[in-house]
Amino acid sequence: MESPLPGTRPAGRWIVGGYLAMVAAAIAYAVASGERRFTATGDSYPGTPTSIAEVVGYFTATLAAAICLGALVFIVITAEPDERGVLDAASFRVHLLAERLAPLWLVSALAMVVVQSANTAGVPVTRLIAGGGLATSIGASEMARGWIVVAIVAAVVTVALRFTLRWVWHAVLLIPTFIGVIALPVSGNAGQGPDHDYGTSAVIVFAAALAVLAGVKVSAAISPPKAELRRRVRITEVTAAVVALAYGGLLLVLLATPGGLVGSDYGRLGAAAGIAVVISVLIGARSATAGALAAVVAVAAVSAMAVQTAPRLLAHKFTAWDVFLGYYLPDPPNALRLLTVWRFDVLLGVAAVALAGAYVIGFVRLRRRGDSWPPGRLVAWLIGCSALLFATSSGVRAYGSAMFSVHMGEHMALNMFIPVFLVLGAPITLALRALPVAGAGHPPGPREWLLWMVHSPLSRFLSHPATAFVLFVGSLYAVYFTPIFDTLVRYHWGHEFMTLHFLITGYLFFWGIIGIDPGPKRLPFIGRLGMLFAVMPFHAFFGIATMTMTSILGGTFYRSLDLPWLASLSDDQHLGGALAWGSSELPIIVVVIALVVQWARQDRRTAVRTDRHADAHYDDDLDAYNAMLSELAKNRR
Repeated sequence: MESPLPGTRPAGRWIVGGYLAMVAAAIAYAVASGERRFTATGDSYPGTPTSIAEVVGYFTATLAAAICLGALVFIVITAEPDERGVLDAASFRVHLLAERLAPLWLVSALAMVVVQSANTAGVPVTRLIAGGGLATSIGASEMARGWIVVAIVAAVVTVALRFTLRWVWHAVLLIPTFIGVIALPVSGNAGQGPDHDYGTSAVIVFAAALAVLAGVKVSAAISPPKAELRRRVRITEVTAAVVALAYGGLLLVLLATPGGLVGSDYGRLGAAAGIAVVISVLIGARSATAGALAAVVAVAAVSAMAVQTAPRLLAHKFTAWDVFLGYYLPDPPNALRLLTVWRFDVLLGVAAVALAGAYVIGFVRLRRRGDSWPPGRLVAWLIGCSALLFATSSGVRAYGSAMFSVHMGEHMALNMFIPVFLVLGAPITLALRALPVAGAGHPPGPREWLLWMVHSPLSRFLSHPATAFVLFVGSLYAVYFTPIFDTLVRYHWGHEFMTLHFLITGYLFFWGIIGIDPGPKRLPFIGRLGMLFAVMPFHAFFGIATMTMTSILGGTFYRSLDLPWLASLSDDQHLGGALAWGSSELPIIVVVIALVVQWARQDRRTAVRTDRHADAHYDDDLDAYNAMLSELAKNRR
């Protein structure tokens, strides 16, 4: 990992030295732990070389992914691109860092597919390859399949970084890189056993925060930001550290018991990772290189935790509900239980609260400045955020993860109800008015970043009426009428993915119809009304098809869960189809009312503008006609 910046080569050498020191520590840990990590779970020992390869490979791939993600974040918040959007020289140095590490991430992830399969099968890598059982072992190892996802993402990032130098595409690359960072953690300890719904949501945030901390620390050491950007970088580092400590602590509570922080290797490594994060922040302000080294130590400790089974999982006697749900539902759903059985989603629930809080802050800032903002937009946004919190954290989610009918009600809320109110809140317009302008001679800030993203090619493509329509309608059939749903419904990360997917596709669709924010090229009002009514037959057909089909969607999962009070999976699915068919009418009515109101207001504005022109004795059509006659007269001469 040689620094691409000549003036900071010592920092690069120190970081490479820290990485090699942690590799040596990982090797020592793998040798010292020996068979203990495998016999504790009843698995066969694959041999010392394969065991070492697992620990070292996991750490190498995780660190490379973290630096790639953190480097992209560093570029996004510190870059000063030119008028074409091309990165400046300082950001280009960090771009080179990510570009050089992305292939390492790819190669190590590909190697880990084989190594992880061998460890799961309990045989050396050489024997697995020679015996021809690699494909079977991959199919039996959830972690090995996770490494395949990581390798695919790493390949995308590697190619993209090689061919782009524009700011906007570095911002877009944050999405696949984030997926690559969390793909392994959600397949590991946090996604298994009791309370794995809490664990999965927590590890998504924790893994991303730790990666951002380590990557930004390394990037700042390799390419120190200029004085006016240091505060911005420091805020990012501290925020990532605080989030990592909070969610890491939650994960230790969920997974380290019994024995706590001192009763097992897992707990001691977790404590070491927390101490390293604190040290990274405390000394990072004085020495960027020392802070980066401490962050590397934290990543190494977390990687060593990830390759062993958590103590709570070893001590727990599993039931089918532990494996497939993570919690118990002893009673059937009713109105009271849907309202009171809460399992707060520490990812999406927190996001809903944060979004509401950020909007209120922007609203208050405008009011204090003397600017007006329609209270109706505030109410619409808060309704949407409250509904999102309820849909992801109440009994709707608790029972929706176990029953198709409740899941379908949750889906309709996320796809057709919540996005309508979020769109009517006009969050982009509020942000553009509330956020300060960077000003000439100053680095671009959040307001400029938002403008670049809104007008980026990706945003224009996704918000195009045709694209939004296809995503809104097509994803409904693609998810439920293919094996995709069978996979997603099995895992809590699958439910989180479906929540985000349906929320985003719904937002894009309704943004093009009733959106107030700048962005998509909208159709005329009559065209928007036609597109709105065009989706109704597709939803009706989906509901009817679900009500009449004989096969069970997600049948393997629902049969394995075997809820004692659910008499018929077929009847439950038919009820879900009826909900999908009938519940789409109310959101459509709300959208039609909003669209008609916007249409009427537009007509009034046009009429007022026409009257003003007439009062000023100005007629556009007459002037255009006179101009045409003048031009013809000139041509005749």
